[in-house]
Amino acid sequence: MLNKGSLFSGIAIGAAVAGGLLYTANEVEIPSFVGAAEASAPAAAPFVPTVEVFPAEQRNVTDWDKFTGRFEAVDEVLVRARVSGHLDDVHFTSGQIVQKGDLLFSIDPRPYQTLLAAAEAQLTEAKAAEKLSQSELERAEMLREQGHISQSVLDTRRQNAAIAAASIASAQAAIDRARLDLEFTQIHAPVTGRISDDYVSEGNLVSAGSGSTPLTTIVSINPINFVFDVTEQQYLEYMRLHGETGFRGVAGDLPVEIKLTGGMDFEHLGKIDFVDNRLDVGTGTLRGHAILDNVDGLLVPGMFGSMRLAAETKEQGIVVPERAINSDQATKFVWIVDADNTISRRDVTLHDLHDGLRVVDGLNAGEQVVVSGLHLVAAGAQVQVRNTQSSEATEVALR
Repeated sequence: MLNKGSLFSGIAIGAAVAGGLLYTANEVEIPSFVGAAEASAPAAAPFVPTVEVFPAEQRNVTDWDKFTGRFEAVDEVLVRARVSGHLDDVHFTSGQIVQKGDLLFSIDPRPYQTLLAAAEAQLTEAKAAEKLSQSELERAEMLREQGHISQSVLDTRRQNAAIAAASIASAQAAIDRARLDLEFTQIHAPVTGRISDDYVSEGNLVSAGSGSTPLTTIVSINPINFVFDVTEQQYLEYMRLHGETGFRGVAGDLPVEIKLTGGMDFEHLGKIDFVDNRLDVGTGTLRGHAILDNVDGLLVPGMFGSMRLAAETKEQGIVVPERAINSDQATKFVWIVDADNTISRRDVTLHDLHDGLRVVDGLNAGEQVVVSGLHLVAAGAQVQVRNTQSSEATEVALR
């Protein structure tokens, strides 16, 4: 007969074996169940990017000749004293805009007032002498008629009267000169423009003449000139295109567009108003300048800029937005979307930029060029296309 301890031990061992078999069965069934679930799930769709395209356009395009130059004032004046003396007052603030005729400097006028008074006194004396000589001449003419004096005495009286009259003219000229010198003690602006600093301070003695130290400088602001040089090759090309009139004949009729250094647009418009009459033998260039408005005073003499001038208008140019252009080292290319919405690469040659659109060789009109989402595409990739009208694409290109 089994005791209770043996019975309980057998029951425990049987329970443990049964539990182990159940656990083993569950471990075997779970992987089989998960694999079946995964096999029944649908596959994920590949990502297809959306890109914006621009249809390459065929337009009349203009070839531009480009020139580098700098701005110069139409009028630039070194202000110098016309009479010598001590500088009493400076009547302007450095850097301000002055108008033609504004008072700039005052020189001590007292020495010139004294000279004017002396000249006026000489005139009074000359008039008195002329009056006396005229009376003596009249008396001599009467006595000569009566035979009381000789002809030589009469001639002497006539000579004295002429000398007295000349003395009046000389005294009057001295007065005019003295008044002019007195007027020159007030130095006025000869032109309208922006004035520089005063080179001579109040209390200094200033000298007159072209070799004297300038008192200040004035440069005109509006209009302003843009000075540039035309190469001999460019000059001959204009001769080829326009015959005898050449560059000089057509330049005045062609508008010019100028942009500042670092600027994005040729926003300043002008017109050529001067072309030199010979080429510089040292540089082989022909000097010219355009004149343009500068109402806001943005353009300052001495600034550099770039100017373009329409050389020739051509037809059938293909244009695309500038932002569609990609670079592969020295090679330029664009991404093309074909009828199946497949991406391909097309190498292009770049020409001038016109209103945000780049003239290129290597494309046909109507081909769809990718202008946005460029980082999402590659050769052979499938894309979704969002069409863009020309005007909209131009705005995109300019952003």
